[in-house]
Amino acid sequence: MPGSEHSIDDLDRHIIHALQRDARHTSATTIAESLDVSARTVRNRIHKLEDAGVIRGYDVDVDYETAGYQLHTLIVCTAPIHQREEVARRALDVEGVVAIREVMTGAENVHVEVVGIDSNDLSRIGRDLNEIGLEVVDEDLIRNEYTRPFHQFRDTPTDAVE
Repeated sequence: MPGSEHSIDDLDRHIIHALQRDARHTSATTIAESLDVSARTVRNRIHKLEDAGVIRGYDVDVDYETAGYQLHTLIVCTAPIHQREEVARRALDVEGVVAIREVMTGAENVHVEVVGIDSNDLSRIGRDLNEIGLEVVDEDLIRNEYTRPFHQFRDTPTDAVE
């Protein structure tokens, strides 16, 4: 069931790490060859990880500035605790919002990542967020974002099973 805890083993961890590193150019066959298991085993494991909700999707990393959207911004907001999840989900409907992060502690408990062409876009997005119940606390222009696979997933499996 997605969202509930799912036990993963070393093979699963290696598969996840390979996919986090480069899902687009990493085939089940390539992963299988590096682990000395069959491609079928890797494909089956990927399907199980997807069905369990461990792997939730494969995202595209967009350089918004190169695409012509100069204002990639993090808007830090406050939402009433009892409404935080509902308001955060509603914020996804605001044009220009590309990601939401709920923060478990502190007053600044909703982080909204937005993209716009100019300050008019940011002003409209701020007003729209306010209308759905988010209080804008701060806005930070994002210059770059760097990610990497989680280090605990990189270990090579010792006990691969079909």
